[in-house]
Parts: sequence; structure tokens; C-alpha cells
Amino acid sequence: MHFNGNAEPAISCSRGRWLLLVTSIVLCAGVAGAQTCETADEMGAATRSSLVAAGQQFFDWTAKGDAATMRQNAIPSLASDFGGIEGAIKESQSNFAGAQAKARSPFLLKAEGSAPIARAEFLCGVFGRTGQTANSAVFQIPNLPPGEYGVVILDVAAKTPSTLSLVLQKVGNDWKLGGFYSRPGQVSGHDGAWFRDQARAFKKKGENRNAWLYFVKARELLAPVPFMSTLETDKLYDEMQSAQPPDTPSAEAPVEISGAGKIYRVTSIFPVGVGDDLDLVVKYQSPSVANTAQTYQENVAAIHALVAKYPEYRNAFTAIIARAVEPSGKDYGTMLAMKDIK
Repeated sequence: MHFNGNAEPAISCSRGRWLLLVTSIVLCAGVAGAQTCETADEMGAATRSSLVAAGQQFFDWTAKGDAATMRQNAIPSLASDFGGIEGAIKESQSNFAGAQAKARSPFLLKAEGSAPIARAEFLCGVFGRTGQTANSAVFQIPNLPPGEYGVVILDVAAKTPSTLSLVLQKVGNDWKLGGFYSRPGQVSGHDGAWFRDQARAFKKKGENRNAWLYFVKARELLAPVPFMSTLETDKLYDEMQSAQPPDTPSAEAPVEISGAGKIYRVTSIFPVGVGDDLDLVVKYQSPSVANTAQTYQENVAAIHALVAKYPEYRNAFTAIIARAVEPSGKDYGTMLAMKDIK
């Protein structure tokens, strides 16, 4: 098991939340006993201090761009496949250099057993009758080997306010790097609360496609790591369900749009920050992108077809970026400013 770098934004939204009543917890105690969580208040002072110190050390190495030392201090499975982490370190260095980081209260996760757990779930803190409280958190991690893990989240006061979240595994007396997540706290100059409020405004106007995409971005900004949920993200998840379009595209269920006499099979669509602008990326299937002149024309046609079918996107995004993706994964992209899409 390792957590390899930062995931690409996606419009799909896994539930990733806890909705058990207290009675259900009691009934399932025998099953859940193999996975336990200690909050900062529950763990020993020495453990808490060592986790925070390790998190600060990994931040310092990231700010210096010292990927080699971080690899030396990673668990073996991650060290042998470090490319994604190294890329994330390089991306973060320019923002983190000279910045100060402050660790939040860490979590200590203990997974018992003799084999990897298909879906490890850790309930941290105090829960109420209807689920999470202001001081609780849930971590859901697939295929987790038995062991002792620490989750350290650092708030980085950088040019772009960010979080650096680290999954550390106890190896002997040391904490080794098992996962690295560097995320901006803002996109296009706005935080998660702003995107949530804009999503609500779009929903009120009946622009559910815009609302859904803004809700997804809000949840992404409010959750430091994709496998963690809190009371805030649980509430947001529930709120955003009524805005999700029934034809949300995915690789398994592409959505077809027609334009210029051709059908485009869209596999993903998501917002991305470009400077102070918020653009919309749409990916669609292509047999080949070798002929870039032809692919450019197809991208332009796909952009026009998308906006013609969903004109509300004009109200939410500065530009559309179409990326034709061939079976090998190679792609070719074209951007059109919204003002130029007639």
C-alpha cells in the first residue's frame, strides 16, 4: 500500500462518509475492532510530539525540494514507485519555499490483522446519534496492510494558502512516508466556502450543472485528503446530491454530445483554476491524436457542441478546454475563451 501523489480532479464524488447510528456501532463493534483511531487528545504525548515533528520535517524537505531524502525516508513500496510523489514535491516547492507550516492535531490509526484490509474504516473522535460532530473525522482507506499509521495535516501560509497532508507509517521507532497530498486552499483566489456559496446560488437559479461542478470543487477544497470526511464535508455531500446531473460522464459511462456532424463521447468534465480564471476541462474519446491539425478542429467542434447543449456554462467559466484522449492515454488539448465561443 502507498498513496502515490495527488489525484486528478474528477467530477465523480464517492460518498466517503459515515452514517451509522450509535446502536449500529455497538452491533458492529466486533467487526470494527480491528481498526482503531486515536485523536491528539487520546494518544500519548510522546507519540503526538513525534508525529508533529515528523510532519514538520517532511514539510521542510518539501520546501527545499529534497525529494531524494524523502524517498530515503519512505516505506519500501512507495520508495520503489516514487515518480508521482517526486512530481508533487517539485510542484509544491516554489509555493512552500520560505513559508511557515502549522500542524493540526494529528490522528493515530491502528490496523490489526495479518492481511491487507479491503476497506479499512477509522472512526476518530466523538460521534452523535446522527453521525459526525464538529470534532470527529472518518478515514476510509482501501487495501491497507496491518500497521500503525499517523495522519498529519499542515496548514501552509504560502503565496497560495495550502495544506500538506502526510500519511506516515511506524517502522521500528521511525515514522516513514506512506502518502503525500499537497493541495491549494484556494482555486482562482477563492476557498471552499466561496465555491459552496456560488454552488448554492447556481442551484437556486436552476443551473444544476454549474452548481454540481462548484459543489465538487468546494468539497475538494474542504477535504485535505480524498479519503477523509468530516461533519462539514458530510453535510456538503448531502446538499450536493440534488444538484447532480443524471448524465454525469465517466470513463465507464461516457456521455454523447453531437456537433459538426460528429458524436463526441465525453468521459470526464471538471473545473480547473488557471491564474485568476476558472476554466472547464472536458475530456472525450478519440481513436488517435496523431494528426494535431485535425484534432484541433475536433476539439473546437466539441467545445461548441458542449456549450450549445449546456449554455449555462457561459455563466460559470472563463474558458473551455477540450482534451481528446486516445486509448493509449495520450491526449491533445485546445482552449477557447468563452467570449470567443459563438
